[in-house]
Amino acid sequence: MRTTGLARALSKLGCCSRSQAQHLIRSGRVRLNGTVKRDLEASVCLGRDRIEVDDSLVRPEAKVYLMLNKPRGLVTTASDEKGRPTVYSSLDNGLPWVSPVGRLDKASEGMLLLTNDSQWAARVLAPETHLLKTYHVQVSGVWDLELANALRKGLRVSNDDFLRVKDAHILRQGNRNTWLAIALDEGRNRHIRRMLEQLGISVLRLVRVAIGPLALGDLAKGAFRKLTAEEKSAIDAAIRSSAPGRA
Repeated sequence: MRTTGLARALSKLGCCSRSQAQHLIRSGRVRLNGTVKRDLEASVCLGRDRIEVDDSLVRPEAKVYLMLNKPRGLVTTASDEKGRPTVYSSLDNGLPWVSPVGRLDKASEGMLLLTNDSQWAARVLAPETHLLKTYHVQVSGVWDLELANALRKGLRVSNDDFLRVKDAHILRQGNRNTWLAIALDEGRNRHIRRMLEQLGISVLRLVRVAIGPLALGDLAKGAFRKLTAEEKSAIDAAIRSSAPGRA
């Protein structure tokens, strides 16, 4: 039978984050088959071994799949060493432990998926799935198609990184700014911001509005909801259709 480390097992069971699990184990609050374990990598066979935290049996949580409309100013982490507010301030206390599927930086807004299904999250994030992430980006200045073409063509932002977008077009323009629709089929750190900064363009707002077939829609800022069965199936179908070896 396949085994995993104790800290990872607690996370996979939906008990807590990996870092929280490490703290619990090191504090002597975790028992494995009746014995206190302080080894983060103690071997666990999920479904067979008994894990207790503070003398309470840890049971697998039902799988949960959430969509959050992340407001600007929240960091995508469970806890922050600088004391900044996190996306968890927007969630109910009654939920099982969930982890973000990917990231949105502090200044970015929009769709963030969260789940306690780590295998599903890994499939969503896997580079080979090429799930499109769509963003609406407000930039300073009035721009034309030349900017969209430059983003699609790509540019070098450092000695190591050549970045491009899958698609870009102008959504609308004002007297002083422009809204762009930008789609990525990969996501490096601050991908869009770094490209625009390299072109000397200031990003005023960056909002993720879709992941694959899932659209943010009219979900209120700071609100969350569970994915419907149809939405979950649509994401799964998109992942399967883009798997290696598929047409």
